[in-house]
Amino acid sequence: MKSNFKFSNLLGTVYKQGNLVFTKDGSRLLSPVGNRVTCFDLVNNKSFTFNYEHRKNIARIALNTQETLMLTVDIDGRAILVNFVTRVVLHHFNFKEKVHDIQFSPDGHHFALACGRFIQVWKTPDFTEDRQFAPFVRHRIYAGHYNDVTSVTWSSDSRFFISTSKDMTSRIYSLYSDESEVAMTLAGHRDYVVKAFFDASQEIIYTLSKDGALFQWEYTEKPGEESDDDIDMENGSEEEANPAKHMSWRITTKNFFHSEAKVKCSTFHPQTNLLVVGFDNGEFRLYELPEFTLIQSLSMGQNAVNTVNINNSGEWLAFGSAKLGQLLVYEWKSESYILKQQGHFDYMNALCYSPDGSRVVTASDDGKIKVWDIVSGFCLATFQEHTGGVTAVQFAKKGQVLFSASLDGTVRAWDLIRFRNFRTFTATKRVAFGCLAVDPSGEVVVAGSQDTFDIYIWSVQTTQLLDTLGGHEGPISYLAFGKENSILASASWDKTVRVWNVFGRSQHTEPFEIFSDVLSLAMRPDSKELAVSTLDGHISIWNIEDAKQVHLIDARKDILVGRHIEDRFTARNSARAKFFNTIDYSFDGLSIIGAGKGNSICLYDIGTEVLIKRFAVSQNMQLNGTQSILNSARMTEGGPLDLIDTAGENSDLEDRLDFSLPGSHRGDPGARSVRPEIRVSSIAFSPSSSAFAAASTEGLMIYSIDNEVVFDPFELDVDITPEATLEVMKEKEYLNALIMSFRLNEKYLIHKVYEAIPVSDIPLVCGSLPVVYLDRMLQFTGELALTSPHIEFNLLWIRHLLSSHGKYIGGHRHQFASSMRLLQRFLSRIAKPITSTSKVNMYSYAFLDKAKIRDSPENGHSENLASHSDGETSINVDDD
Repeated sequence: MKSNFKFSNLLGTVYKQGNLVFTKDGSRLLSPVGNRVTCFDLVNNKSFTFNYEHRKNIARIALNTQETLMLTVDIDGRAILVNFVTRVVLHHFNFKEKVHDIQFSPDGHHFALACGRFIQVWKTPDFTEDRQFAPFVRHRIYAGHYNDVTSVTWSSDSRFFISTSKDMTSRIYSLYSDESEVAMTLAGHRDYVVKAFFDASQEIIYTLSKDGALFQWEYTEKPGEESDDDIDMENGSEEEANPAKHMSWRITTKNFFHSEAKVKCSTFHPQTNLLVVGFDNGEFRLYELPEFTLIQSLSMGQNAVNTVNINNSGEWLAFGSAKLGQLLVYEWKSESYILKQQGHFDYMNALCYSPDGSRVVTASDDGKIKVWDIVSGFCLATFQEHTGGVTAVQFAKKGQVLFSASLDGTVRAWDLIRFRNFRTFTATKRVAFGCLAVDPSGEVVVAGSQDTFDIYIWSVQTTQLLDTLGGHEGPISYLAFGKENSILASASWDKTVRVWNVFGRSQHTEPFEIFSDVLSLAMRPDSKELAVSTLDGHISIWNIEDAKQVHLIDARKDILVGRHIEDRFTARNSARAKFFNTIDYSFDGLSIIGAGKGNSICLYDIGTEVLIKRFAVSQNMQLNGTQSILNSARMTEGGPLDLIDTAGENSDLEDRLDFSLPGSHRGDPGARSVRPEIRVSSIAFSPSSSAFAAASTEGLMIYSIDNEVVFDPFELDVDITPEATLEVMKEKEYLNALIMSFRLNEKYLIHKVYEAIPVSDIPLVCGSLPVVYLDRMLQFTGELALTSPHIEFNLLWIRHLLSSHGKYIGGHRHQFASSMRLLQRFLSRIAKPITSTSKVNMYSYAFLDKAKIRDSPENGHSENLASHSDGETSINVDDD
């Protein structure tokens, strides 16, 4: 099994805090998700997460006009410069102060950032004359405000910028020192100035304050200072020489929103004069300026709109709400949502893959179940019928039915075609269910209780409680059915594991005696062995038939346990979380992966009992357990400085109010009085064997095998080049061209040869293909078929590959498991619906085909329709 897994995507979290940024074409949206950045492709309905991490949550994002550089800054002022095209980190820099706003100039030569009460302007990193890369060169620091600067806005010609501040003023600055006389203070507001904007002509400035006042400023003469008739000629000539002497920015119009809510964020589109304002009660409004005409007024919930942005065309609006982790993209002209996503409100408890590996289902303490699409990264559906925390989810074998267990005392079955709850299973009395398992045949579903220590069995068809299995003397921690047979394994805190024959007459079992509390259990895909994770940090492998232990893995030395901020001891001396809460077998049963409350995911080889690879879950220092060494400078006699509540010193009333419960770990993640802890509550391998998913504090993390190798010489020869491959293809030696492209391993070249092979030659090429290239051919076909429009062409390839090499594939199943899963995904998602639609419309096709033959001009006024294969006689149709 390959072990080169790398972080590929982050699901389950769409927005946490900070600002949203549209790309220049408006088709992609950048959103900060904790200490990472996710890019949503709104046109192609896909998303990806950048691989790099900040040490703390991201506060601001900026993208230059050319879309080559992206600058992200965390809450401490540490910045990372990234090549946006290649996603490569170029430079790290520390601004040493909290950054409230950061904006690139429209020409892309400078960027301005608001640090404290100063505005810093820096040159955009580029190559200097001597070809030395100069990452950050500061142009100038601008002062003048008496309180924190809240925003910076550039003019369209990149000569001027406006800064807004908490001192209730706005200031105009020029980028160049020879225009210093332009600097001016715009005062008059009675609350914080949230944002200021230039209009398209740069002759009008709009300033917006927190109390809902919008002032319009114009560059006009001072009133009452026009020249009078009694002024002598000398003064008059002086005024003519300096016409701008009495010109100044003045308020010409005052507008008010008349809302009880405070303004939280705002944006302005100069080309269409569209103003968008978000309030702290979840309402957002659209106005047309300068008439201040209200266009729309909508709400995205009861929580504050933290950020808003508009794309260059002025059609799409992006809103982010940090309280619920909600992200919206709204098209205001059609009044429809382009994107509407929200992560889990609370901790994720469990996850499971669909049988074809295309979807992941997550369950959370907030009582919701979410279905995520792996390819797009978006949430497809949310089920919220449970009234308590959902503890386990499991798919039926065919993948269209999902089962879930909850602390509310119910087990529910969900139809993933109609997206509804169609079965509800309950016990004779209300008990909290902590684990769940589904029989491979889909006939029965079982759930374990943490209260009565019993296992409950229901019939899926009738929803009747069939039996109750007793024997455990502690809470049931995990249940698992064998995939090849219907044996049920149960693990408990009473230090035993029991194996049950659910469909047998006798339910008496002899327990496997374990030396510690059993936390998790996993059964090998062939149902011959099971793995048990215990509280003492061991993973023991048991043979089910002989009830003997065959392997023992000591994981205590491999688990990375970081320090909590209140710890008075080092991480090395910590005994916290030295065990795995969740484990899972790989597709071939040769490896096992485990994770728990530590900051590590460990992959082991079972045969040698050796650690293959260890993955760090997160580097976010705002989570407990991610640091091995704490900063002693922040430790005091009364405790760490980070735990001191400084909310009472905030300048805003809404920031001083505290609605959290002291010491509460549950509820709103943004309003708890303790720091969240890094942990992985559930982990699972993908059925396609090329990825695994981990439900962590940061979200649903997907790790996949790195297949981005462009040049992988396989039996490479000197004469094999892309040019030679194309020459061979032109000579119609298709098999040789295909093998040469596989040896070069250039994806575009394989694709070109693949689609150039005529349909008539596909059976011959498939039959003559050497088996050494068979797995790579199936893998390529399965990946391409999911996105290719040539469905029939791909089906022909799959059909002839399987018919020609089916016997060999059957004898080497473990070798082709991954590629066969990809083909299964293609057939179930794309091919089956199309073929079923074709069968339904079979008679319509026949009717249209006959009508086409009848109306063809070659046949004159009469048509002889050919006899059908079922023995019908020919029909002669004349016009008269």
